[in-house]
Amino acid sequence: PPKFMLEQEEEPPKVFLVIMSLPAILQAKEEDIQKMLSAEVHVGTTNSDFKMSEYIWKRRPDGLNIINLSKTWEKLILAARIITAIENPQDVVVISARPYGQRAVLKFSQYTGAQCIAGRFTPGTFTNQITKQFREPRLLVVTDPRIDAQAIKEASYTNIPVIAFADSDSPLRFVDCAIPGNNKGRLSIGLLYWLLAREVLRMRGTISRATWDVPVDLFFYRDPEDLEKSEEAAAPVLQQQVAPSANLTSADPTAYDPAAVAPLADGWDSAAAAGPEAGGWDSSASGW
Repeated sequence: PPKFMLEQEEEPPKVFLVIMSLPAILQAKEEDIQKMLSAEVHVGTTNSDFKMSEYIWKRRPDGLNIINLSKTWEKLILAARIITAIENPQDVVVISARPYGQRAVLKFSQYTGAQCIAGRFTPGTFTNQITKQFREPRLLVVTDPRIDAQAIKEASYTNIPVIAFADSDSPLRFVDCAIPGNNKGRLSIGLLYWLLAREVLRMRGTISRATWDVPVDLFFYRDPEDLEKSEEAAAPVLQQQVAPSANLTSADPTAYDPAAVAPLADGWDSAAAAGPEAGGWDSSASGW
């Protein structure tokens, strides 16, 4: 073909996912979308709520609903902007009663400075001032609107805005900002909280947009049985590392050596007599 046709065919690499409502700096990168696909953030359930229909892209032949990842990323950025607008990070409370999201909630609060409630939500935490755990947050982030329904209900009584990770069948009553995504998978929940924490820190200026050194694995749920197996597997290696260092010590400090404390040939009295000088202890100190 002619040379001018070859020059026209050479185009710059296209962006993997373009969201028209976001500026170029906030567009999703190919790495982020690949992570979301590998963690199955887009995989919903067989049921769908009528309010979540705008976030569902299609339905697979096996009956599962597929969530539109462009909507997920758009809502992630919106939620990060809402969290960044709160001046005091302690005014943000993150809740997860689902076990898969408890570690992600703890890590999110660690890096962003928010408060977290991992586990069962005590009724009256937002409404009953007598309780020891009474809190008055300005923003609430929940992992599952169905499981964390009590927290959302109390937030509605006190006019607290709610951000929620919503699956295809999640109820959106009293939810102000819904982030569509799989909130039932172990990897999906951890990745969503990791992305949200990263965007919050970027908007605050804490980290640059080049990279974030925190791995996403820290936000994933870890089974206690797997932890015990890993500790048992690592125990022999630690013993082998400790054994050579123990051999480097010269002797046991508690061991008894008779030769070390044996008296002189003339007995203990001769050793004591040879201690001070002839003039006594006073003469040695006169030079001072």
